[in-house]
Amino acid sequence: MNCVSLREQKGESKMNCISLKEQKGEIKMKRGFTLIELLIVIAVISILIGIALPRFKGMQDEGNIAHAKGELRTLQTAVESYYIHNSNAYPATGAAALQTALASAAPSIISYVPTDPFSSSGADYVYVMGGTNSKYWIIYSAGPGGNGSAVITSDAVVETNGSSCIYVSNMSEDSQP
Repeated sequence: MNCVSLREQKGESKMNCISLKEQKGEIKMKRGFTLIELLIVIAVISILIGIALPRFKGMQDEGNIAHAKGELRTLQTAVESYYIHNSNAYPATGAAALQTALASAAPSIISYVPTDPFSSSGADYVYVMGGTNSKYWIIYSAGPGGNGSAVITSDAVVETNGSSCIYVSNMSEDSQP
């Protein structure tokens, strides 16, 4: 037994004796997570990520499709405005020619041709002319597949390399994707 003096008042001394037990051979376990519990949590998180990631990619593609369609409609308006204000002539074929023509057009609709959100190299939308007397044009995006393209044959727009391209034209407008 160990005795400890707690206080002293007016010469009185009180001693309290406290019994201290030594616990030999006993080891206190610390609480925590086992390796199996941690592995189960990691597996559940991995499964949830595996479910969510493809859905995120689908939403990203939908956003890019809407973005491309909006920009293509703006380009369509700019090309038609150029036609009306430049003696009924369309800009020359090619992205650089389209960029130069639309940037210097009056009235100015756009100051630059935006880049295709589906182009892996950051290229602009593709602009080509064709058909009878080259009176038709088409501006298209590579589309979600990244490899879509279109041409004008027999006064009609024909999608090549699958159907993933998104386009506008003075003949018709893409109804998909």
